Amino acid sequence: MITLIDDAMLDALCAEAAASPRRRKNRNFHPTDVHPGHRLLNAMQQDSYIPPHRHLDPNKDETFVVLRGSLGVITFDDDGKVLQAAKVGVGGTAIGVDIPHGAWHTAVALADDTVFLEAKAGPYLPPAAGEKPSWAPAENSAGAAAYLVEMKALFDA
Repeated sequence: MITLIDDAMLDALCAEAAASPRRRKNRNFHPTDVHPGHRLLNAMQQDSYIPPHRHLDPNKDETFVVLRGSLGVITFDDDGKVLQAAKVGVGGTAIGVDIPHGAWHTAVALADDTVFLEAKAGPYLPPAAGEKPSWAPAENSAGAAAYLVEMKALFDA
């Protein structure tokens, strides 16, 4: 049986994200974390912080397509300097982005109830050595909220 991605699904996922302590929620279409192909929806609120990271596995390129709202996608060099900041989705220059493995990146919700479809290779593995930068605050750390404000300011115009 097919699964329809409709407004009711997006509304429910956004409500779960708003109620979540992390202020985001995903809805997996792949059956398990070890499945070779991951397809999922991510719903985010504007105050959700995803720390910059990278995927060193050459099979771990990621694709995001924004279905609702607006997403800021940022890439960095090895020292944390911003290389690119792209507004994707409503009011952006694109509806999606493809991020190559090895690229430091993050995404910030520029509107509440932003939802994007994400596709990447599985299996899910916790970040390995070298995939979390020393120059960015960890999630829930003292500097995370201020760093999120800094990143979102890249899209003020």
